[in-house]
Amino acid sequence: MSKKIKIFNSVEIIDIGSKGQSIAKNSEGIVIMLKNGVPGDIVDIKTYKKKKKYFLGNITKYHSYSKLRVEPKCEHFGTCGGCKWQNMIYDSQTQFKENKIRHSFKKIFNSIEVNPIIKCNEEYFYRNKLEFSFTENRWLTNQEISSNKKGIERRGIGFHISGMWDKVVDINNCHLQSDPSNKIRLSIKEYAINNNFSFYNSRSKQGLLRNLMIRNTSLNEFMVIIQFFEKKTEKIKSILNHLKISFPEIKSIQYVINNKENDSIYDRDIKLFYGEKFITEIIDKLNFKIYPKSFFQTNINQTTKLYKTVKKLANLKGNEIVYDLYSGLGTISQFISKNAKKVIGIESIKEAVKSAKETAIENKINNVEFEVGDIKNIFTSKFVKKHGNPDLIITDPPRDGMHKDVIKEILKLETSLIIYVSCNPSTQLRDLEKLQEKYTIKKIQPVDMFPHTDHVENVVLLKINN
Repeated sequence: MSKKIKIFNSVEIIDIGSKGQSIAKNSEGIVIMLKNGVPGDIVDIKTYKKKKKYFLGNITKYHSYSKLRVEPKCEHFGTCGGCKWQNMIYDSQTQFKENKIRHSFKKIFNSIEVNPIIKCNEEYFYRNKLEFSFTENRWLTNQEISSNKKGIERRGIGFHISGMWDKVVDINNCHLQSDPSNKIRLSIKEYAINNNFSFYNSRSKQGLLRNLMIRNTSLNEFMVIIQFFEKKTEKIKSILNHLKISFPEIKSIQYVINNKENDSIYDRDIKLFYGEKFITEIIDKLNFKIYPKSFFQTNINQTTKLYKTVKKLANLKGNEIVYDLYSGLGTISQFISKNAKKVIGIESIKEAVKSAKETAIENKINNVEFEVGDIKNIFTSKFVKKHGNPDLIITDPPRDGMHKDVIKEILKLETSLIIYVSCNPSTQLRDLEKLQEKYTIKKIQPVDMFPHTDHVENVVLLKINN
C-alpha cells in the first residue's frame, strides 16, 4: 500500500479546521483532515494524500453520529463549495469559531480573554451579494454519470467546487440570498438555453455568458450585473431586456464585457442598461449607495452589530480625531462621526471614495473627509501633518491584512487607541505581533458574519503602552 494511503478504523472527529474541514485524530496521535465530518462522529477513514504533519482522507463508514449533527437544508450540500458546516448545529458552529480565535491568540499572547462571539439571528438568507459562474460543462452528479443518458444539458450556472477552479455546480435553490435571487438566476439560465446562447468555457476561453452578480439591500432593492465574455451586442441586449421585462422590481441592471483571464470587474468599464447606477442600504438611519464595484459587508444585520461594537470600544467623547484606514464606502466613518470631532477615511478604490463623499453630504455629515489612494503610499507624516494627530485609528483591511509600511507608520504615530477589524484572524494576528512592540491588547470581540462557514470577523482593541 502506498505511503499516502492508510486505513484508520473507528476514529473520532475532534475538531474543525480551516476551509470547513474536520479534524480526526487516532489513538497514536495521527491527524487526518476530512470533508463533511462533524466533531463527535466515529468513522472509518481512507487517506489519499500525506502532508508533513497530517493526512488528507475520506470517510468510508460512520460507526456513530455526533450529537452536534443536523440534516443539511441545502440539496447541494457536500458538492457545492459553500456552507460546509450546514450539517452542524449553529450554536456549535459559533462555539468552534470562538474557540479557534481563543486558541490562536493564546499561542502568541498570554492570558488573553476573548469575549463570547456575537451570533447571527438569521442562519439563512443573510447575504446581500452573491456571484455565480456560467459554465458550458457543469459538474455531473454520480447518478447522471451512471445513467449513461445521452443529451444531458451541460450548460449551467452556480458555484465552483472547492479547489476546482474549472468545475461549477449547477445550483437549483440557494439558501443564502432572499428571493427573487433564485428566480433571477434560473430565469436567465432558462432564457439563454432556450435561445441557444453559449455559456463560458474556462479552458477554451469561449462563450457569451460568464458571470452573474446579484446584490440586494434591506430595503429590498436589487441590482443585477452580468459579465459577458464575448461582445455580441444583440444577444446581450436580448438577455438584458428579458431580465427587465421579467423582473420589474429590479432597480439596477448593469453589464460588463470581460474577456481577460480572470473575472474581476474592478478594472472593467461597467455599463448601465436600466434603472439606477446604485442601490441604497440603511445603517442606523444613514443612507449608503452601493455600486457594482463597492465593497460592502455582505450580512447587513451583523454589520450593524459589528459597527456598534466598534463604536462601543472607541468610547468617543466628541473631541477626537479618528483615522479610518481602508474605509470603503465610508460606513464606519459616518457611523461614528457624530461622536467624534473629525473622521478621515482612506480608501484605494475611487468609486468607493466618490460614493462616501456623496453619502456624507446626503446624510448631512460635515465632519468626515475621505482621501483616495494606496494606503501605504498616502498614509505618511505628510498626511498626518495635514489632518492632525489621531486619537484613534480604526483599521479594517482586506484579507491580506495591513502592509508593513502602514504598520510602521502606526507605530511611529503612537496613537492612544487602535481598533483592528479583520475578516482574517490569521493575518490580523501577524499584524498584531508587530504592533505589540508598543501596544497591548485590551479586548477581543469575534462576530459571526457567515453561518455554516469557518469565516469569522474579529474586532481587537489595542491601547498604547505607558
